[in-house]
Amino acid sequence: MTRGVPRDRASRRNETVLVGFTAVTNLADGVVKITLPMLALAAGGSAGQVAGVGLTLTLPWLLVSLPVGVLTDRTDRRRLVVVANLIRLATVAVLFAASLTTGASGPPLLPVLYAVGFVIGVAEVVANTAVGAVVPAAVPAERRSGANAWIAGVETLANEFCGPAVGGLLVGVGAGVALGSTVAAFAAGAVLMTLLAGRFRPGPGPGPGEERVSRASLFADVREGLSFLWRHRLLRTLSLTIAVLAGCWSAWLALLPSYAASVLELDAAGYGLLVSAIGAGGLVGAVLTSAINRLLGVRWALFADLVGTFLMMAVPALLPAAWAVGAAAFVGGMGGTLWTVNARTISQALVPDRLLGRYGAAARLLGWGTLPLGAALAGLLAEAFGLHLAFAGFALAVAALTVPFLRTVTPAELRAGGRG
Repeated sequence: MTRGVPRDRASRRNETVLVGFTAVTNLADGVVKITLPMLALAAGGSAGQVAGVGLTLTLPWLLVSLPVGVLTDRTDRRRLVVVANLIRLATVAVLFAASLTTGASGPPLLPVLYAVGFVIGVAEVVANTAVGAVVPAAVPAERRSGANAWIAGVETLANEFCGPAVGGLLVGVGAGVALGSTVAAFAAGAVLMTLLAGRFRPGPGPGPGEERVSRASLFADVREGLSFLWRHRLLRTLSLTIAVLAGCWSAWLALLPSYAASVLELDAAGYGLLVSAIGAGGLVGAVLTSAINRLLGVRWALFADLVGTFLMMAVPALLPAAWAVGAAAFVGGMGGTLWTVNARTISQALVPDRLLGRYGAAARLLGWGTLPLGAALAGLLAEAFGLHLAFAGFALAVAALTVPFLRTVTPAELRAGGRG
């Protein structure tokens, strides 16, 4: 029983709540991801300045991941998610007011966009880290792989498919409409999280002495999470691999607004549909995860993300056609979901509850800390060498991962992580 609710019914309710929360908040994130660059373009931003919007949205993963992980392991994780959503809601409301005051164009709007992007990025770090730690407490182990598939599929569908597509259409109607819809979505997400059944404070440490040490200082807590990740060969390898892949995805998203406008000659709606191909692929990947794992094995399902990301980078450099770029994005989205489902299930089986926040933060620092670096590097390369060569450089970075991945992510390592 969980707070008077039978365990099985509570588990199913929690899965529904988590999937619903993921859907509405990632839909809002997808709209924001389209709206902010479009506003930057309308403000006369260059390719580098537009890429800077992507940098502000992702820089918090590099700057605040570790302290957020400690916070997640010290406080109620559900409450953190609610507060983070309310912060996102308030920040988008501020941008809405600023867009009405400054107008849809003009230099004064650019600094506001950077500030808003950074605050939204910080709140996203808090929400994602806390939700990652909530899942094992909300869903029993025997249902976790299926729940992760649903969550990852909806996350990709909403963030990369519906969000960008809807965002492009809404921006075409008016920035105020796009921003107002995200305010409503973040409000709905905050309400949904209050419906979870269960206890979501972190579990105690293995012993009183160790618990006192882990809470002695922020540094000690951070070090414990980092040490756990770095000592575990499989988890370390997965985090370092995703570091390169995430940096490339961030670069792709930073470069695409300028590429779509200047090379493909697409409007905001066309750009949103192009980005949404990632979500379509992600949905297919979520539906087929179990079948692909059985057919190919988890190792090759993970490797599919390398293949998809390589195509996402290489096709814009070699074949500047909207259909080809969209097809590559579809394959990339499918591979990304296969990676997400399997990597989350592996880590949730291996990481103790009391370390879930700090481990998740350490993994995201290594894996997602490259998001701002990828966006920044993309802007520099685009300014110096042009969009095509910038994409080509990131394609080479993905190709270089092949040998180290196959050497270290072996069937034996995956069996040890319960995914062989």
